[in-house]
This record gives sequence, structure tokens and C-alpha cells, in this order.
Amino acid sequence: MKYRLTAYQLLPLIGLTAWLVGGAAADGYRTSVGTGDDEIPVVVVTGTPYEMGRTFGQLMKPEATALMSRFMGLATLGDRQKYSAEHLDAAWKAIAPHTSKRFVEELHGLAEGAGLPFDLVRRVHMIPVVSEYACSGVALWGKATRDGTFYQFRNLDYITEAGLQDYPALVVYLPDQGVPHVNVTFAGYLGANTGMNAEGITLTEMGDSPSRDYPYDLNGIHFTTLFRDLLYDAHNLDEAVAMIKGAKRIKKYHYLIGDGKNKRAVKMLAHAPDLVIWPDNDPQDEVAPNVLENVVYNCEGRDPLAWAHLNKYYGHYDADAVIQLSKSVGSLGGNLLDAVYDGTHLELWVAYAQQEECAYRRPYVHLKLRDYLDFSKKPAGAVVVEGK
Repeated sequence: MKYRLTAYQLLPLIGLTAWLVGGAAADGYRTSVGTGDDEIPVVVVTGTPYEMGRTFGQLMKPEATALMSRFMGLATLGDRQKYSAEHLDAAWKAIAPHTSKRFVEELHGLAEGAGLPFDLVRRVHMIPVVSEYACSGVALWGKATRDGTFYQFRNLDYITEAGLQDYPALVVYLPDQGVPHVNVTFAGYLGANTGMNAEGITLTEMGDSPSRDYPYDLNGIHFTTLFRDLLYDAHNLDEAVAMIKGAKRIKKYHYLIGDGKNKRAVKMLAHAPDLVIWPDNDPQDEVAPNVLENVVYNCEGRDPLAWAHLNKYYGHYDADAVIQLSKSVGSLGGNLLDAVYDGTHLELWVAYAQQEECAYRRPYVHLKLRDYLDFSKKPAGAVVVEGK
């Protein structure tokens, strides 16, 4: 079962934490979507990056503590040298000069709010930086969908043995400065593997760096912090692309960057330092001639499955059909979480793995981002942390 606490159990914990930090926490609250084994915590935070990190830490302290202890322990058991404190500290030293100040401030806030050592928090955040994983994604809109709505999905393929799926978290950020956004993540993890902002920007990543490339050149920004920057700052696809072009990137990835408001998307071959960008229906796309108008995709070895589904349902996609497309390219080797976005209407559907059962075999839980953009409209029963 997922590691989660009821509102009744959380109240004394949150009250104690707020007292320990002098009651200076920023506003935030915790609620949930879904039911039973598919219940997912939703944490809404406001304020500065430091304040939002601290509130996130307070509201998910038990889960964040358990996740970091378990993740670090399993990582070091798997490869003691690669995930040693020395190597993780070296990774932090390499990426820190390229990482936004607000992300570092949020890390410090998280550590304080959760009552965890900062060194532990930053080392856990370095595990994905030095790791390998492969994923899938498709963006489709206009002629490809039933009514022109923009959809995009992201399947995160990563080992379920690490147990991250036991600590799910949907974090809605309402920052003092920047675009509100949702990070589909895990308790205490601030990097964005995927997400959507209130301008309809949607993000998908696919990892291409093989283990033989290790040790990686990490003198740049990791995609998880770059994605958080995009969620904060990008108002349209052109701005998002410009930010990626201007970043000193590391490792090898594919990106799908979507713009639900303006109904556009591109696929990127982001093998640092090179960057190749393909729009929809591009004859130069690596999957050509299997390209379509208003579609871009990369499914890491499962492109034929995606292509077959796209040919069958092209012009008829709605949210349910996109969920089925996401399921059709699920990886049996380890599918940790799946997220389907409607970037036009700011909705998403999310599935986390359940123990060893992959995410694509689980129900996709629905969330409307617009329901959380007005902080004054807290749902009944929400657990609240209030500032001064």
C-alpha cells in the first residue's frame, strides 16, 4: 500500500512542525485526489521558493523522511561507489553553479520543513542526476484529436524496486513570482520529471544516456531543475525553446515540449551540447516517414506500438484515448508513473505504480489544475499550514 496519512493523523505532526520553526511557515495545505490504493496526496504551497519548500516539507514530513532514507539506502546497496556521498557531492558541485538560486532555496526550505539534514536532501536529489532511465511521450492536437484539444503524456520508466511509487505527490506551486504550476513527483522531491504550468506548458523527458557513458560530464544543468525553470518562467513554446537553447545542458535526452494554450509542440534530441528540434510532420524527424500532422512522439524502442495506435485513432483522440495510448507503450521493465495532460483546459490524469505493478496497469486519477489556482478556495477537510 502507498505510504500516506489521514488528515486526522497529520494535524498534530504539522502543528508540531510549525511550532518548531516559530510559526513562520508560508501558507499551504494538503488534500488528495483518488481513492483507496490510488489516493494521491495533493500539496498546495504559496510564497517564496524557500517558504514553499518548507511548507512542502512540513506537509509531507513522514513520507519525505521515509522516501529519502529508503531511496538512499537502496541506491548505495546497488552501486556503492556510484552513489557514495563523495560521488553525489561531486555531482552537486558540478551542477550547482548552473542551478537556479530559487531551486537551492527551495531545497533548504524542504530540509528545514521536513527536519532533515540538508546534505541528505541534496544527495537524494543527485541520484537521478547520475542515473540512467528511459521513458515515452506523445503530444497531439488539432487534426489528431476529436475537438482540437492539446494532449500530451509522459511515461516515467524507472525501477519500481526503489519504492518511490509508495510516496506519490502532486505539488501545486503558487509562487510569489512566476507562473503557477503542478509538479507530478514524489514526497520531498523538488525536481520535475514532468509537469504542467498555468500557461499550458507541458513537459516530457526520455533518457538516452547509457551506463557505458558513466562517469558523465555534469558541468551544466540537469533536466529536472531545467524543467522546474520552464514551469516557473515559460509562457509559450517559443519561450520554453529559447530557455532550453540558452541552458548549458548535460547528458543525453529527448524532450517533448508542449504548449496547450497555443496548441503546438516540438520534439528535441537533446544530446549535450547538441540540440536538434523537430516540429510535427517533419520529414527530417528520426521516425520519418512515420510522421503525422499535429503529432510528435518518442517512445524509446516502442515507437512501432505508438505508430500503430496513432494510425488507428488519428482524428479521434480524447482524454480516454490518450490514456489508452499511454498504456499501449507502457514498459514491463519498470514503469513508475504516467501522466496525461490536457494543456488546453489545464487538466491531468496520473497513475503511479502499485508495489511491483506498473503504472500503466493502474487507474489514471484526474485532477483539474484550475481548481487549485485560487488559494482561498481550499477544499473541505484540507490540512492547513498557515503563515504569520
